[in-house]
Amino acid sequence: MKRQAYMIWSILICILVVLGCAQPLAAQSGSELIAAYEGVLQRIYEQVNPSVVHIQVVQKGGSITSLLPRDHPAIPEWPEIPGLPTPPEELELPPQRGTGSGFVWDTQGHIVTNYHVVQNADEISVIFHDGTMADGEVIGSDPDNDLAVVKVDMPAEQLKPVTLGDSTEIKVGELVVAIGNPFGLQSTMTAGIVSALGRMLPVEVTADPLMGAFSIPDIIQTDAPINPGNSGGVLLNDQGEVIGVTSAIISPVRASAGIGFAIPSAIVRKVVPVLIEKGRYPHPWLGISGYTLTPSVATAMGLDKGQRGALVVDVVPNGPADKAGIRGSDRQVEVAGEKRRMGGDVIVAIDGEPVVKFDDIVTYLARHTEVGQKITLTVIRRGKTEQVEVELGSRPTDQTEPQVTAGKALGRAWLGIVGVTVTQEVAEAMGLPSSQQGVLVQEVQQESPADKAGIRGSYKPMLLGEERILVGGDIITAIDGKPITAIEELTAFVRRAEPGQTIALTLLRDGKEIEVEVTLTKRPE
Repeated sequence: MKRQAYMIWSILICILVVLGCAQPLAAQSGSELIAAYEGVLQRIYEQVNPSVVHIQVVQKGGSITSLLPRDHPAIPEWPEIPGLPTPPEELELPPQRGTGSGFVWDTQGHIVTNYHVVQNADEISVIFHDGTMADGEVIGSDPDNDLAVVKVDMPAEQLKPVTLGDSTEIKVGELVVAIGNPFGLQSTMTAGIVSALGRMLPVEVTADPLMGAFSIPDIIQTDAPINPGNSGGVLLNDQGEVIGVTSAIISPVRASAGIGFAIPSAIVRKVVPVLIEKGRYPHPWLGISGYTLTPSVATAMGLDKGQRGALVVDVVPNGPADKAGIRGSDRQVEVAGEKRRMGGDVIVAIDGEPVVKFDDIVTYLARHTEVGQKITLTVIRRGKTEQVEVELGSRPTDQTEPQVTAGKALGRAWLGIVGVTVTQEVAEAMGLPSSQQGVLVQEVQQESPADKAGIRGSYKPMLLGEERILVGGDIITAIDGKPITAIEELTAFVRRAEPGQTIALTLLRDGKEIEVEVTLTKRPE
């Protein structure tokens, strides 16, 4: 116990010294040290708590309708027995409720929160620290940074904006404070330290498989307790300045386990004004995927074992990197018992800034670039160093979630299916030639263009290896006569299409080829 007490006092004294609250230790008693520490926390709370809000959302329940049409071969005919009720067409679901946090951005009524807090919300209520409540409306969202802006109608004198700090200046070990509404408990403060910097946080929304997954760079890791309901709240430095937006945790029990993450204020400062003005944030996009070069891969590629950089594995067709001539990996080699793709360009610098790992590219693009900006990549190509100029594009909008502005969706064309690429194993499981190609329709979304056109989803579960997959549905083999061989091609086509456009889908159904016309619509809100 004495050892533990000594450690606690040591940590407390170090914190107070950093904060400038501790005089020479001989001149202060333990009670004075505690009082000084408490004073810092109380000052931060009193300063910032009026700026933090509690957000409650309601998503209408809607209904569940059978995924398969009544005349689908997988559904037996319902027996007509006197007195036996017919099956319900729909099953009404109760509304879903959620809770989160946010903070006042300015005196015009803009509230910043996480995108996942207000995602798909039909009703939004913003509750201030004094109990005042106002209806909110999402006017801008950025799923790829997990940020959103909610607008409330409140008098300017009742709004107290936060002060933003500089997240690029913080150090591991600094004191931080989180204020939010964990488990709906309004105006809760917790304290801890910055436990790591420069983390990458994978985006929670589904990414287009053609484009790969995206991550939020420069994430702040903290041990300040963060729990469900803290999302969208503030992470503060010892001056009460916002250095991050609390967003996620790692925990086996969905409660604080000492590892929490916050979106850095450097990103918030850059993104939020654009969301307020335009409703969406265009992300500068290079159009590559890859991994950090390892000594074993470097050796296999004939490079120096100590060479650092990011190896390009895939280049998105017609993306910025592709147009600039960046080369992806073209061969597969077994390294340390693992098959790795290699042979592509190795990026070693961006605009003269060294690239040590692949994450450095993502961080540089987020911090220092904009759509349309030209950057210079230093690459090693077949053992020689070259300079390649690339004009950055805008990251393609993820088709699974509409952007929102002024309460209206900015969604593009919508087909309304969930599908998978037909592989040799899938084809054989459906009794088709192993060479069969196309996109197997797994699910048709209710009232979608595909649903109205009579496209059929899959219904028969099969186990392929360790993966459970549904088979038996339509296979899309062509669009307007052009062959479709993979889900990526279908996704890319729909992205380029316009709402109202009519397309001809060639389908393989029950072993026979048919053609169906589908009129694409705008993705619903």
